[in-house]
Amino acid sequence: MWHATAVTTPPTLGSLLDEVLSTQPPPSTELIAVTAGLAFLVVAARPLWRYARNAITIAHEGGHALVAVLVGRRLSGIRLHSDTSGLTVSRGRPRGPGMVLTLLAGYVAPSLLGLGGAALLAAGRITLLLWAIILLLFAVLIMIRNVYGFLAVSATSAAVFAVSWLAEPDLQAIFAYAAVWFLLIGGVRPVSELQRLRHRGRSRDSDADQLARLTHVPALVWVGLFGLVNVVALVVGGLLLLPVPLPS
Repeated sequence: MWHATAVTTPPTLGSLLDEVLSTQPPPSTELIAVTAGLAFLVVAARPLWRYARNAITIAHEGGHALVAVLVGRRLSGIRLHSDTSGLTVSRGRPRGPGMVLTLLAGYVAPSLLGLGGAALLAAGRITLLLWAIILLLFAVLIMIRNVYGFLAVSATSAAVFAVSWLAEPDLQAIFAYAAVWFLLIGGVRPVSELQRLRHRGRSRDSDADQLARLTHVPALVWVGLFGLVNVVALVVGGLLLLPVPLPS
């Protein structure tokens, strides 16, 4: 006796693209608010932030790396450290607009990525967002030049891939909203941490201080610019994720 079994057709490139580019319904407004609260808790609670900050550092260094490539600098590599600091090395002119833009990109990258993610979620592109994150993480991974950085980026990539490939759509939506909220909220805290370190004289080679030496604009102005961009991104991104109804 034999039994007929269903033959599973492997997904084609076209079907995968259709799935990635399709739209998905958002979770309820209440659940979106809960993901915002969870993200805020992770950023505000020091024990949680100490580990979660690695994701912000990946985005920070990735921002340096992306802009360095876009302005024509030669990217040498990225290092991530267990104290959640990082270093991106590129070669090119030590002065000029390209170097300024490369230095400027780091502290605003997490918030701008969060803003872009909020725009995708507002358009219902949850799957596209998750796969965009995976591609960006892969681009960072191939430029990592130390063991801790490789492990940190690999673990983050594996987590996002597992959610995008194995999780139910509802869980994917919750994860995507929480991740975007974390980028938006988490992008603000490092700027205040930077200024505290500068006030104590412990960050002479920060991005803001290097920008000050290049442009002769005080480092405090650059710190303020970082903070302004990130707060604006948080407000605009928040409105995209939780739109305020207009009075009738």
